[in-house]
Amino acid sequence: MEELELAIKPILAILAAVAAALLVTFLLRLATNHAFRKIPDFKQRSAPAKAPVFLVLLCVGLRIALASTMNEQPWSAPVDFVLVAGFIAALCWLLLAALVVAERMVLRQFNGRVTDNRRRRRLTTQVTLGRRIISALVITLAVAGLLLTIPEVRALGTGILASAGLISIVAGLAVQSSLANVFAGVQLAFTDALRNDDVVVVEGLWGRVQEITLTYVVVQVWDERMLILPSTYFTTTPFENWTRNSPKISGSVNLDLDWDVSVSALRAHLAVLLKSTELWDGRTGNLDVTDAVGSMVRIRIVVSAADSGDLWDLRCLVRESMLEYIQQNQASSLPRQRLEMIPNAESQAQRRPGE
Repeated sequence: MEELELAIKPILAILAAVAAALLVTFLLRLATNHAFRKIPDFKQRSAPAKAPVFLVLLCVGLRIALASTMNEQPWSAPVDFVLVAGFIAALCWLLLAALVVAERMVLRQFNGRVTDNRRRRRLTTQVTLGRRIISALVITLAVAGLLLTIPEVRALGTGILASAGLISIVAGLAVQSSLANVFAGVQLAFTDALRNDDVVVVEGLWGRVQEITLTYVVVQVWDERMLILPSTYFTTTPFENWTRNSPKISGSVNLDLDWDVSVSALRAHLAVLLKSTELWDGRTGNLDVTDAVGSMVRIRIVVSAADSGDLWDLRCLVRESMLEYIQQNQASSLPRQRLEMIPNAESQAQRRPGE
């Protein structure tokens, strides 16, 4: 009878711990939903934290419940180790989930208030990168905590600390490039040098920043290729950022035409064209002759748009419309070469009279 009682007690303790964890998780869920009821979609946004909260409470409850029922059983030490390790892992998961929920809430709140696209992109970049930095620290501490629960690892740690000087030098040399990229990524985000969705020119290619991490930056170029560049590239190599201060940008269209072209007519056609399209933001719409050398004149059209996508479409529209207008109304201004044949004196002397 006594043996049966000893066998039943741990089972009852486990069931009680599971029930208590479920009940407390449910009550916490109700309390948080009530406290943040004014925040839209809080229940859905905080869903990632539900499972880790339950696991943390379960590990704590099981350790408390089994501590009074194990009675120096041979399996008590392994079970206790598993519960401690599970608590550390669950707590790490909970902190990571809390960071994700906090990131969603911050971006939701500020993006609704901030109307400036540049400030919104800066906020998104900094909040996302900040969450990743803290997540990396949490995971590092969790792994260290798990390792320190093993007695052999703790003993090894004492020897490592004794020779920490030499090891730190070797480790520093081994991860020098990785650490440089990490610091460069932090520098890019928190000095506001680069933001998500910025339009940049790297390696001679136009592209848009898709993602900024601690060690690399992803840039999508016009043909949908993804350039993966280390963070140090943007701190050591000059690059063009067309949306550093504002997403509004300008671009040019060049036309090489004959000297017979009517510039005023082209300028009038450009004005009509720009007023008829929503791609133009109304800031810049100029047509100038920038060069006149040899047999052609160069006409440069400068237009502006709200962002890089609209600018690309606007430049293509202007180029196509100008070509069509020139073909239909000023065909004589299309590029051509002029040659004048001048007879020399000998050929003129050999001509017969009257020819």
